[in-house]
Amino acid sequence: MSGMNASCCAGMLGIAIPMMLVYQSYGTESLWANIVLLIIVGLLVNGPYCLITTSISTELGTHPCLLGNARALATVVAIIDGTGSIGAAVGPLLAGPLSDYGWKYVFYMLMISDVLALLLLIRLVSHEVKRLFQERRQRRENL
Repeated sequence: MSGMNASCCAGMLGIAIPMMLVYQSYGTESLWANIVLLIIVGLLVNGPYCLITTSISTELGTHPCLLGNARALATVVAIIDGTGSIGAAVGPLLAGPLSDYGWKYVFYMLMISDVLALLLLIRLVSHEVKRLFQERRQRRENL
């Protein structure tokens, strides 16, 4: 693993926002455009969720404070999965009333959700980038 999970998630979410605009604009052009764009947007939106629930749970499972404590690990994994489930429940709850005003507002809500996710990832991404530069600097010094 690269150890850059948050950066990967941030990159995918960052690309997902303009792709949602593309899907909103061109998804109705043809059936094939709809299928291709929906697959791309789906991968870019669902990919970070899958990455967070699997790799971060794995990283937390190997953290020294959780070693040997199965209950604590199960609690952490449940919190991560539960948070994703809250988003899956709230999204359609908001999309229904928003669609009455037009589908573009549903897309705006999804884009705002992605921006919020990016804002929550900023701290993790900055730590990963700092760690990457420190590792590179140490490797150059060891040569």
